[in-house]
Amino acid sequence: MKRFLSIVAVLAMAAFSAPAADIVDTAVGAGQFNTLVAAVKAAGLVDTLKGEGPFTVFAPTDEAFAKLPAGTVEGLLKDTAKLKQILLYHVVAGKVMASDVVKLTSAKTVQGSSATVKVMGGKVMIDNANVVKTDIVTDNGVIHVIDSVILPK
Repeated sequence: MKRFLSIVAVLAMAAFSAPAADIVDTAVGAGQFNTLVAAVKAAGLVDTLKGEGPFTVFAPTDEAFAKLPAGTVEGLLKDTAKLKQILLYHVVAGKVMASDVVKLTSAKTVQGSSATVKVMGGKVMIDNANVVKTDIVTDNGVIHVIDSVILPK
């Protein structure tokens, strides 16, 4: 019995000491952010979002990108400067958890503009996007899932 408890203790320590995934690896592992990950790669932002941070990312799903007019994503993948600005508009410096987001009326993005934050009927919106899942914690920040791509003004 004592040996069994020692093995359990070692396994528990290994689980707690295992490195968490960064924002990019978490997005890849989720399986619903394939377009976002491809865009991050095309814009040259992988190293940034794997960096120390912390960052808060409002991450549009593949379905959110599919809502854009036909050809938009393909066009952005060719215009990497514009793509980079749009992606950085989805990022806020610091680790902003859902409990903090609901207290905001705007969020200054890494792109330089501010996105509007509103709480209506118990739902949180950033610009025109609904926040559909919150507080996906990574080792360099947090991801909040949104149902639309947001664009700087």
